[in-house]
Amino acid sequence: MAVNTMEKKLAEYKCDTNEAISLKLVRFPEDVEDDGTTFHPEYSHQLFGDDEVAFGYKGLQIQLFYTAGNLGTLFKVKYSSKVTEVFDCVEPDDVEGKIREIVPAGFTCNTDDFISLLEKEANFKPFGTLLHTYTVHSEEAGELTYQIHKADITCPGFQEYHERLQTFLMWFIETASFIDADDDRWDFFLVFEKYNKDGETLYATVGYMTVYNYYVYPDKTRPRVSQMLILPPFQGEGHGAQLLEAVHRFYCSLPKVQDITAEDPSENYVKLRDYVLVKLCQGLPSFAADKLHLGFSPDMVKEAQDKLKINKKHARRVYEILRLRATDMSDEEKAREYRLEVKKRLFGPYRKNQRELAKMRKCLRPEELVSHMGQMDTQTQHEELEKSYQLVVEDYRRIIERLASQA
Repeated sequence: MAVNTMEKKLAEYKCDTNEAISLKLVRFPEDVEDDGTTFHPEYSHQLFGDDEVAFGYKGLQIQLFYTAGNLGTLFKVKYSSKVTEVFDCVEPDDVEGKIREIVPAGFTCNTDDFISLLEKEANFKPFGTLLHTYTVHSEEAGELTYQIHKADITCPGFQEYHERLQTFLMWFIETASFIDADDDRWDFFLVFEKYNKDGETLYATVGYMTVYNYYVYPDKTRPRVSQMLILPPFQGEGHGAQLLEAVHRFYCSLPKVQDITAEDPSENYVKLRDYVLVKLCQGLPSFAADKLHLGFSPDMVKEAQDKLKINKKHARRVYEILRLRATDMSDEEKAREYRLEVKKRLFGPYRKNQRELAKMRKCLRPEELVSHMGQMDTQTQHEELEKSYQLVVEDYRRIIERLASQA
């Protein structure tokens, strides 16, 4: 009984770290006290374990506030009570120590000092070279202007800024890890919003992308997207597509680039890339509407590769999306042709499986073979294939809708 009561009492000192951590991007002093500007992590398991729980505190609040542009940092830990006040033999988690592992030195713990950092924001200017400017219409603010810059580690002050910026990865990308930014093969692409404060133009950090330039024998490079994050207050406004398109156009202009790839892309990244690549390819002659029903052609592969540095696998998806857009799916015959065309690609891995099984038959004993044979019969294969097809088409339709809404 006593143990149970003890357990219950200790459970009161557990806090959900995703709720306890408050993040802010601060432009004006009044933002500091305004809960409307606060956002919270999606993930905190990298620091606080799979349960995403901190033990030892009631009413735990971990504040990580950043100045909007240069990301000067305020870091505070508050709580209403600590477990050691009741149980002197129980050790609370070292919350501050865990956060310090990812937040670079140079932060302040004093709100007044943080407010004085805000006053210096007018001196903050985007790093590197300007690649692209675009506007977004917002209901509240009217036309907002954004800029995309390319920077590298040699830009004065950029290394320290990047160390502050990359802390956001831990909270919003499930498998995030920090990069060795000293390697000069990294390119950094940054998005900034221009805003006015007391008659001056200031810049706020919106998001960024890191790209590593791999060497391809004998004289080419293959840029590979490593990390990409649009900060939560700016998500859903089209900045990811603007950034990816600007980065693609930048590398397309370099003769030494073979193609552009991504490292372990998430589902959302793949959807974003499909949208951007379709937007870029739809104007190419080989992808013209009258060519699509003839099938995926070597011309498509070559043109996508030569003009847009898109590899064959990605070009194939672009073709399928554009062909869906150009197909009257209420015409049974045309719909059937389209379905078979996509399923043929989706069936590739199953076919490979069949070939491997055929090889196994030659060298496995019957009882060993049974365990492999049971993996997937023909009926299940057809059902799986149909399910995959429906999911693919659903994604494709969303991309087609998005293109139509942007037109």
